[in-house]
Amino acid sequence: MDADFADGWSHADSEDADNVMSRTGYTIMYTNCPIFWASKLQTEIALRTAAAEYIALSQALREVIPLMKLIEELHPIFPVHIMQPTFVCKVHEDNQSCIKMAKSDKFTPRTKHIALKYHHFKSVVKQHVITIDYCRTEDQKADLLTKALPDEIFFCLRHMLSGYYL
Repeated sequence: MDADFADGWSHADSEDADNVMSRTGYTIMYTNCPIFWASKLQTEIALRTAAAEYIALSQALREVIPLMKLIEELHPIFPVHIMQPTFVCKVHEDNQSCIKMAKSDKFTPRTKHIALKYHHFKSVVKQHVITIDYCRTEDQKADLLTKALPDEIFFCLRHMLSGYYL
């Protein structure tokens, strides 16, 4: 999961508010295979990078949480003689401020402006059903979906996204 803060802004067309929208990109993987991915503009203007990352996290988890519930519900239907698996989602985030906001119970003056619709996942994080781990920017697979990259980084991340590590 990644966000590119105010990606389209330029002096030439600074009058257009759509140019300051950040871009969200995320990939949902199951057993190390990508099953869903998205790259889209956020619907609100983020005031800083951490807020853009937090909004992207929220958008990605809106897809993940129902998917996890579906997988849990399918297990009893099929007569597989194994124990009920425990489903845990590991989110890779490259912004420390976003991780801190997601794990904190408190709103600070810098985070209270973020609409409540982006805080829906906090209870799931508290239950440890979803863990949010730091990921180095160089290893952030979702960068492919948010920004233009040099060829070397692009090909490396593409291999990582496909399950191959160089």
